[in-house]
Amino acid sequence: MQIFKQNNFSFYFKVALRLFGIVLLFSAAYFAGHFTAKAMKRISPESIMTSAEGNWGLSFQGDGTRPVGNATIEELAQYDAYYAADTDEKIIYLTFDAGYENGNTPAILDALKKHNVSATFFVVGTYLESQPDLILRMKNEGHTVGNHTWHHPDMSQLASKDAFEKELKDVEDKYLEITGEEMTKFYRPPQGKYSELNLQMAKDLGYKTFFWSLAYVDWYENDQPTKEEALDKLLTRIHPGAIVLLHSTSKTNAEILDELLTRWEEMGYTFGTLSDLTS
Repeated sequence: MQIFKQNNFSFYFKVALRLFGIVLLFSAAYFAGHFTAKAMKRISPESIMTSAEGNWGLSFQGDGTRPVGNATIEELAQYDAYYAADTDEKIIYLTFDAGYENGNTPAILDALKKHNVSATFFVVGTYLESQPDLILRMKNEGHTVGNHTWHHPDMSQLASKDAFEKELKDVEDKYLEITGEEMTKFYRPPQGKYSELNLQMAKDLGYKTFFWSLAYVDWYENDQPTKEEALDKLLTRIHPGAIVLLHSTSKTNAEILDELLTRWEEMGYTFGTLSDLTS
């Protein structure tokens, strides 16, 4: 009888241990899922696409708040690099990446002129070769033309200083040929791909590097966001000191820019230039 009681106790003890283990397992799974979901809410679809090591990425903390970047403002400063201004002032630095021309840039320039906003256009070699008239219009209307490299490669893979420099120098030379003036040494890494080595190489060449603190998926020519989708992203995520990246190839951007600038102005924002930021 005593033996039976001991075995019975042993059986129930083992069952209790197993039940306890199952409870712990489900609890761990719940909390892991809970915290993963919370983390994902802070990250935009755009930043998920660009958050790999060596790519510029952003984690959005809340509407109207500067997002967290792959590097801090202070860490970038040692390379003369920027992604936003460290300010509470409602100021926006508007930039466009121009990889090719598909007819949308004139409308963008018209809207900028209407609102007396100076932007920076980061251009590649083929854009300079094919659109000298638009380059001249940008310059003559008070915009800055920046360097987006000649071939738009992954610059983080260029360990050779000579190869890195050639990508930038060829753009400089073509800009000088078109305008008769030296190019402002502002650089944006293609696709946001970078390394500390090429940030340093850009600095050694006298360049200031610009990432961004606000962008959205506007670069697929045949899959453009709707007006409502674009305005939702660009109005809710704007924040003091934002460097905004838009693509001049976007039909949506061309259609909404006048209204977008008006809405930002109604929110109390003014527009600065990257030269203002760096000075």
